[in-house]
Amino acid sequence: MGDPAMSRQTRLVLADPLAREGVAILEAEHALRVDDFSSRNREELKEALAGAAGLIVRSTTQADADLIEAGDSLRVIGRAGVGLDNIDVEAATRRGIAVMNAPAGNTVSTAELTLALLMAAARRIPSADRSVRAGEWNRKAYRGTQLAGKWLGVIGAGRIGAEVILRARAFGMKVMVADPFMTPGRAADLSVELLELDDMLPRADFITLHVPLTPDTRGLMSDARMRLLKPTTILVNAARGGILDETALAEALTEGRLAGAALDVYEAEPLPESHPLRHAPNLIMTPHLGAATQDAQRHVAIEIARAVRAALVDGDYRTAVNMPPSLPRDRDRLEPVLDLAERLGAVLAEVARGGVISVSVSYGGEVQRGLRLIASAALIGLLRGRLEASLNLINALVLARDRGIGVSRQRVGEVTGYRGMVEIGVETPGEKHSVVGGIESDGQIRMLRVDGYHVGVEPRGNLLIIRNDDVPGVIGDVGTRLGTAGVNIAELHHARDAESGQAFAVLSLDEELDPRLVKEIQAIPAVRRAGEIRLDT
Repeated sequence: MGDPAMSRQTRLVLADPLAREGVAILEAEHALRVDDFSSRNREELKEALAGAAGLIVRSTTQADADLIEAGDSLRVIGRAGVGLDNIDVEAATRRGIAVMNAPAGNTVSTAELTLALLMAAARRIPSADRSVRAGEWNRKAYRGTQLAGKWLGVIGAGRIGAEVILRARAFGMKVMVADPFMTPGRAADLSVELLELDDMLPRADFITLHVPLTPDTRGLMSDARMRLLKPTTILVNAARGGILDETALAEALTEGRLAGAALDVYEAEPLPESHPLRHAPNLIMTPHLGAATQDAQRHVAIEIARAVRAALVDGDYRTAVNMPPSLPRDRDRLEPVLDLAERLGAVLAEVARGGVISVSVSYGGEVQRGLRLIASAALIGLLRGRLEASLNLINALVLARDRGIGVSRQRVGEVTGYRGMVEIGVETPGEKHSVVGGIESDGQIRMLRVDGYHVGVEPRGNLLIIRNDDVPGVIGDVGTRLGTAGVNIAELHHARDAESGQAFAVLSLDEELDPRLVKEIQAIPAVRRAGEIRLDT
């Protein structure tokens, strides 16, 4: 017989080699079992993913939709590195799998490589080295340019771009930045000039790229943009292949429209033998060495191991790239809001039967961030049982969008008398419904209104919701039937609308109802709709 403790462990699969320091963090956690499949083929890896909760890759393994589908129990995919182009984030998101990376671990190593490529290209060091080894001594042929006093154009000033800027300024360079997300205040902090990309390119003596590969950045440095550069400009890319047009770059170098270039990344890796870059002059090429230092490998392994462990053991997904984080100081205050939103969504699912066209979620209260998470929690409660897929905070918005459900979110600021208040509205064919709930000062959650009817019940346990004509005896009849069935009523809230002649009741019950009893109550002549909601199953 197997060890019972082993069977209770959460299984994690390593698809690529991970630095020992990262593995040690995972193996030290008794709740985790680490299976190293880094030396196995893809089919063996797919088999290993069955039942596994976590997967860690580096750059070799392609975590595409096919591989993700094999992970029938996956909750987390982590990449020991900054890029995510070898992970199908959309496929993972639809499956409700958190995707994490290690954005800080290789920052310094990549920034240093960028400067090394910049200087090697500026001083033509590789060509000079080959010349000396060939027995030549032609100093005039390798006259370069100094960095000091020159304009460096940085495309993308995130973690790595900012580190490059600091080092470039230490060399006496003047720096321009093209980054739509950089604020003027941040530009002032870094002492850089903030420009539009097409305005920056003609002025730059050196260009370096530091943006992720996305649909928006693919081909960012196109042939047209390379033609904006001066013939004395040197171009460096140590970010991601695919950001620049490699054929256009080869042509620009061959035709003398660029002084030089240095690349560490390529659209296809390894670089194909017939690729035109192999024959381009004044070009330095390295085989994707940005994170290839012992320090970087150790740092990214530690960073991703800590993130994956936190998710699988502590349920802490704040570093997931496909789920919006909440500030750590708001985490404890956000959790009851998410709980309330999911419960209100479940109530609304019973009230608003039929297909959902659109959903609106409003929040007001002390939590400053997390509106998207609140909307996701509301959708989980509302759509659970209506969709065949398993819903969670990662995929709820995506799955709703896939089914044509419009979702709007709004923050309404502070609310009086409550720590937080959530309102969810839903539109179905021919109907609109809403539910409002609040978090009281002591942390207790209350459902306050349903379709404008004032109620004050705690949304927990088993609720019976009744919409009826406002005539005498209905609630008494319902109470009699429940009593006869041995069902105790813990709370009852009843409201009516004199204008419409209808009433609405919410009963909190100590037991679950027999479906036949619900049908019996529904059959009472004055009852228009009756339904049970089980909130804590």
